[in-house]
Amino acid sequence: MLGIFGQSRKFSQQLDAKWKSLYRLAFSWCHDPDLANDIVQETLAKAYRKRSQLKDIKTLDAWLYKILANTWRDQYRSQKPTVSIDDIMLVTNFGPGEEYDRTRVVTSVRHAVEKLNQEQRQVITLVDLEGLSYGQVAEILSIPIGTVMSRLCRARNNLKQYLKEFNEQSNQKNSTIRRIK
Repeated sequence: MLGIFGQSRKFSQQLDAKWKSLYRLAFSWCHDPDLANDIVQETLAKAYRKRSQLKDIKTLDAWLYKILANTWRDQYRSQKPTVSIDDIMLVTNFGPGEEYDRTRVVTSVRHAVEKLNQEQRQVITLVDLEGLSYGQVAEILSIPIGTVMSRLCRARNNLKQYLKEFNEQSNQKNSTIRRIK
């Protein structure tokens, strides 16, 4: 009995260590800190209940991401996210100038990612943020690798376009300010 308890405790610790990564991914998908937390909690609870289904501990990350994707899909179907990312206050130790520049870039990227459709958002965050292979993403989202590749390509192209538009708008505002001075 003690051996089973020790294995459960070790598995629980491994799940706890993955919380931050799962939260970051869930937040990038839903843009709501409370909802992201709920999705991660549900993911970890499902993973713990179904731990016997994990055949190889080396695949824990991919297994958890698949559970997270399924949990998010269930949540997404039941209701649309309602909190704007603009309502989230970021806290940092940078100076005002550095903070302004950093916040501007982060905000522009978040807005650009937010403009992507759900399928593109999931693929780009799994590949570019989490560093998963196309095969792992295909397995997690239950789609063919070719679909992963095409969604990723479209997502990256869309992000480039959105960020280019943001940069052009930003430069126009700055040039207007300089002319006034």
